[in-house]
Amino acid sequence: MRGLEVRSRAFCRTTVRARRRTATTRRRPMAPADPAVEWALPGQAGISTVHVKLAMPISRASEPRRLTAQRIARGNNHRKAKTMTSAYHPLMLPLTLALLSPMLGCSGSDEGVLDDGATSSSSASGGGATSGGGATSGGGATSGGGATSGGGAASGGGGATSGGGGATSGGGGDAATSGGGVTTGGGTTEKFSFFVTSLKAMRELSGSEDGFGGDLRFGETGPGAGLRGADKICATIAEKSLPGAGSKGWRAFLSATAGEDGKQVNAIDRIGEGPWYDRLGRLVANSKEELPSTRPSGADEAIINDLPNEDGVPNHQADPSQPAVDNHDTLTGSDRQGRLVGPTATCNDWTSATGDSASGKPRVGHSWPRNFGAAMSGSQWISSHDAPGCAPGVYLVEEGPPQDDSPTVGSGGGYGGLYCFALTP
Repeated sequence: MRGLEVRSRAFCRTTVRARRRTATTRRRPMAPADPAVEWALPGQAGISTVHVKLAMPISRASEPRRLTAQRIARGNNHRKAKTMTSAYHPLMLPLTLALLSPMLGCSGSDEGVLDDGATSSSSASGGGATSGGGATSGGGATSGGGATSGGGAASGGGGATSGGGGATSGGGGDAATSGGGVTTGGGTTEKFSFFVTSLKAMRELSGSEDGFGGDLRFGETGPGAGLRGADKICATIAEKSLPGAGSKGWRAFLSATAGEDGKQVNAIDRIGEGPWYDRLGRLVANSKEELPSTRPSGADEAIINDLPNEDGVPNHQADPSQPAVDNHDTLTGSDRQGRLVGPTATCNDWTSATGDSASGKPRVGHSWPRNFGAAMSGSQWISSHDAPGCAPGVYLVEEGPPQDDSPTVGSGGGYGGLYCFALTP
């Protein structure tokens, strides 16, 4: 049945249609479908008209109360002419309205088709479910108490999302992430405090395919510039790996003959007290006492023999899609206790990148064990041997011990990488 839509703001009106039947002398029972009363009950603004068809009893007493018939002319695809009649008991109208008003009243809270043709809805289901009249605002954040389920959940007050292997929660910007490493407060990890600088990062920061060599000033000047620049390299790489992590107070594990105050600097004394963890939260050492060993004595078994880079990837095979490379040599300038090994072992306190004898031969450790025989220890992570010189150079193919005719930091298998420790685990 096609109903008439009545545009009205404050009242309900009825459209009555009835068809005259053959006169009868007795009162007929309720007709199943015809004659009929059609109620058009419009709601308030924005609420669709509700149409109800009710079968009504007809009596001879009511037949004389025939309503005026009106014939509407056909024109421009309008409705066919109709005869509007009604035959109903006069007392049924108020009774019917009283019965229907609680169910079909005009106050209306359910939205439907609007006058301008737009459609709105207060709830939806399918795949997930939305309840609570949830409103969406602010670039995709869901607020207003609405909840959405189906793979994840969102709720007001900052929003919480779960599902897919990690969880994010927070009240207005800060986030916590689990899955791999633990992240809290502004994107910094709770434990990330150690890494070996990767070749990719050293090339990017130095602007050279050969890396920094022994000159680590990185824009710093004055006394202690080499150490400060190396610390800045560590902090910059940490920040690039995980935004916010660069503020944790990073120190390069390097010794020097003189710091800013002109006094000797020992690597073991400048890195804090520990504990230290890699990018994925695995333990490297609980304290400084565990570091002066062939390998860090408290290190997780997964990383003890292949110390990881800033992304938590064991550095021997930094690119899992490529074969492992010979990149074990890592600059320290230190003996096995983490103290300065000698005045020629630091590339002029990490300010020189030449291969001449004046720059010296920097002491290196091995980020992963590499044995050369009885004459040279290849497992010591802090102090294994001297590199031939301080010039930049990258050597990733196994060629045996360092070659004196190639006076670079990497000629023994490496690129001049650094160990980086955070003061704040």
